[in-house]
Amino acid sequence: MSAGIAVIGAGIAGLACARRLHEAGHAVAVFDKSRGPGGRMSTRRGEGWQCDHGSRYFTAQNPVFRAEVDRWQQAGVAAPWPARPRVIGNGPMHEADPSTVRYVGTPRMTAPARLLADGLDLAVGHTIVELCCDDAGWQLVTAEHGPLAGRYSAVLVAVPAPQAMPLLEPIAPALAGLAGAARMTGCWTLMLRYAAPPPLPFEAAFVNRGPLRWIARDSGKPDRTGAECWVLQATAEWSEAHLEEEPEQVATQLLDAFAELGGPPPAAWSAHRWRYADSRPGRTPGSAWDPALGLGLCGDWLAGNSVESAWLSGRALAELVAG
Repeated sequence: MSAGIAVIGAGIAGLACARRLHEAGHAVAVFDKSRGPGGRMSTRRGEGWQCDHGSRYFTAQNPVFRAEVDRWQQAGVAAPWPARPRVIGNGPMHEADPSTVRYVGTPRMTAPARLLADGLDLAVGHTIVELCCDDAGWQLVTAEHGPLAGRYSAVLVAVPAPQAMPLLEPIAPALAGLAGAARMTGCWTLMLRYAAPPPLPFEAAFVNRGPLRWIARDSGKPDRTGAECWVLQATAEWSEAHLEEEPEQVATQLLDAFAELGGPPPAAWSAHRWRYADSRPGRTPGSAWDPALGLGLCGDWLAGNSVESAWLSGRALAELVAG
């Protein structure tokens, strides 16, 4: 007999899905290839510094997600970020929409994901490479540990579209087609450390010219500690064109672009390449569930390319599965 539900991916979508199913009384096991939960809600830490190098912030428009963010705030894992981003390019520098409330995880961006994961059966360091089904149910095969012993009545895939497609193609062509219709692009991120705050006229900025799309004083976010840190993120187009370059080459070009905007050379830097960061969905069903197969899909790439859409996608899939 198969028992329980497997969720592949411990980003916000997978965790929201697993948490809702857990609350509904289902036995849920979550698997992720990384060292911890969060996906792109990620924080890099080094000696005396930390920097959110994935998701920049999140907003809450949907009332159900607003209630979830309220819960996060009450738990102390999220707070409004009072920075007022500027817009650079396409005319004089000006303030972005002041009515937008932006939130961040506290004391780092991973905190909401860790709250969602609390109490769940989470296995990290498990890269799922194959799904097999027999009379006992679904079995997961990993790159690190081979076939896993457990069997599951359902498998819910909450990973980027290019990673979901090869898993689903041999067993669920329609779901694989959804993944194949989405285009995901990469993003180069540069984390800069300084001895003192740079003398810039903004703490965050959207950039509409050159290779940069986002600049922010990460150490200015609520409850941050450690060295003065800024984050630079490149545009999807520039990142895709330079995806295979060495970090040193990428850093030189992004630091040059930052210097043109007044940014001084950092005391130290680190680079991170997100191979799958942004999505351009081919279709946007929010989530997908095949009850006959016991297979489902969720993720921001199915719902709108944001933390909020990822959470809503995972939640929607859980509701479909729970019936």
